[in-house]
Amino acid sequence: MNPFKDKRPRLALTLGDPAGIGTEVILKALADPEVSKNCDLVVVGSRDLLLRTYRNLTESSVSLANPAELSVIDVPTTGEIIPGVGNAASGAASFAYMEYAIAQTLAGEFDGIVTAPIAKSAWKSAGYNYPGQTELLADKSGVERFGMLFVARSPITGWTIRTILATTHIPLRQVADTLTPQLLTQKLDLLVECLERDFGIENGRIAIAGLNPHSGEMGQLGTEEIDWLIPWIESERCKRPNMQLEGPIPPDTMWVKPGIAWFGNAEIKNPADAYLALYHDQGLIPVKLMAFDRAVNTTIGLPFVRTSPDHGTAFDIVGKGIADATSMKEAINLAVELVNRRLAV
Repeated sequence: MNPFKDKRPRLALTLGDPAGIGTEVILKALADPEVSKNCDLVVVGSRDLLLRTYRNLTESSVSLANPAELSVIDVPTTGEIIPGVGNAASGAASFAYMEYAIAQTLAGEFDGIVTAPIAKSAWKSAGYNYPGQTELLADKSGVERFGMLFVARSPITGWTIRTILATTHIPLRQVADTLTPQLLTQKLDLLVECLERDFGIENGRIAIAGLNPHSGEMGQLGTEEIDWLIPWIESERCKRPNMQLEGPIPPDTMWVKPGIAWFGNAEIKNPADAYLALYHDQGLIPVKLMAFDRAVNTTIGLPFVRTSPDHGTAFDIVGKGIADATSMKEAINLAVELVNRRLAV
């Protein structure tokens, strides 16, 4: 008998950049009793900042959790937090929240982390040069194999899209030089492991994007496909004979079937179980077009579950009470689902 089978997931919920909408979407998400029904949530950040947001928005018509009734771990920080303005103080605070949550999760206090959005520019102003939360999580966890997987479930059809990025937060001009067969093998390995462990999908169907327009059109629009991408896919097919690896699919048409599956056309047949995009915007423009208000970023390859809403700090709407908490709710729900699946093994 598995002693963890009936355990409630215990999740750390970091505040993100305290000058952004993190406090608002957290209070809105936790106002829904369904969100915390099947887990124990602990906010890592500042109760005072949560209370400030609560007081500022109580006269609006939105439903908010009362910070006084939440489980909150206060992480000491210094400097003035100015709502709507990301600066060195807010960057240092969001970094401190993450460091604490990671350390406590690695120590076994939490089963996973749900992170509110941070501002990379604020981290840089505070002297931290990580490209984002994903890289910090990997570094502190001591892992070299990790990836960004975006997951969203259609509210129309119930179909789930899963998209992994081969490269993430790098300039576009560096993408072609960064991509290698070794890098793609690492990302594909992670994706296959994740599909099996976290989603119960064995021998799945994975669609792989080309790099160039029309996937290079036989070398006329770029030679990366002919030079190494097509040979790499063929070698992976030989290594994984029970899997369906499709590609390289022209990037402008790869997202047609997912779009149809998401929006509900009954004629679509067999959309892929996951999609491998070669760079940031190639994967995230279609994901955000379909699922901006409910997509979840999950870091795969870590020794624990990490999810995050797929949006930014939205400094421009701070304090207006209009931030959408759907993606935060979905991030918490997915974290619970993934932790439960791991605990059940």
